[in-house]
Amino acid sequence: MRSQAVVISEPGHVELREVALNRPGPDDLLIETAFTSISAGTERMLLAGQMPHPMLSLPVVPGYETVGRVAEVGANVPAEWAGQWVYIGGALCYDGLNAAWGGQSQRLFAPQSRTIPLDGVAPEQGVLLALTATALHGIDLLSLQGGERLLVLGQGPVGQLAARLAQRQGAVVTVADRIASRLARSVAESVINVSAQPLNEQITAPVDIIVEASGSMAALAEALPLLNSNGTILLLGYYQTLNLPYMPLFLKQARLLTAKEWAANDLQRSRDLIASGALEVGSLLTHRMPVTQIEAAYETALNDPDCLKLVLEWETL
Repeated sequence: MRSQAVVISEPGHVELREVALNRPGPDDLLIETAFTSISAGTERMLLAGQMPHPMLSLPVVPGYETVGRVAEVGANVPAEWAGQWVYIGGALCYDGLNAAWGGQSQRLFAPQSRTIPLDGVAPEQGVLLALTATALHGIDLLSLQGGERLLVLGQGPVGQLAARLAQRQGAVVTVADRIASRLARSVAESVINVSAQPLNEQITAPVDIIVEASGSMAALAEALPLLNSNGTILLLGYYQTLNLPYMPLFLKQARLLTAKEWAANDLQRSRDLIASGALEVGSLLTHRMPVTQIEAAYETALNDPDCLKLVLEWETL
């Protein structure tokens, strides 16, 4: 079986090319892809050759944000799965190529157990399930009681989602970024543009929680003096190293939390929040491009500050 797929073949080079697939098993679903998206964090690092784990060594098929229709079902899969819209967070189905995480392919297959029916989520919005689940898992770790003063650094997709989820749980949310177009889409009690004035000049009362979603240690270090005593820092970005001044952490007796993607059932919970309208995500999809323009799409997704989330369209192939 053959498919068109996005391949990062060497650092700095991404292309659309034909790849070989292995043979599906009896527990697998064969999915025809309609939409994917580009992860500005992990795929930027893959493209730069900064993920040296053996399973991620180049060449790779990237991606974990795939939505499509089930074209065929294995012998052990109930027949009613055929034709359903589903989300799949990657696939290990390639012959001779690593999958990191393997979702950027016109055709792929994966076990039914790793596939999430969209159940009312608009298909193109389904590409946001992974980042929604990541933000949801992080906010869950905070065990919010309501009324906490929470500062979110960075209004990329994860920061936007974390702010909305925290607000739903009763936190008083302030968000900060330096990109006006991102802040225009923010949902929070207070929205701060740090390019206009330093953060510590715009926030006058201590915050109980800092959610770091910008990926910048410098941004977090600047915000540390704003943290309340016994406050909490949640890391929701991805970092090569942690580099923070220790004294403010020591004086605040700060608690540092890290969130690893999502936990069991978080994808389903995220789907249900979006499908019910309790969590609005459509405004985060700012750009659309056909997958045939893959190089331009990566340039936009990774380097255009006005691009929050880019949807790749596969049905144009």
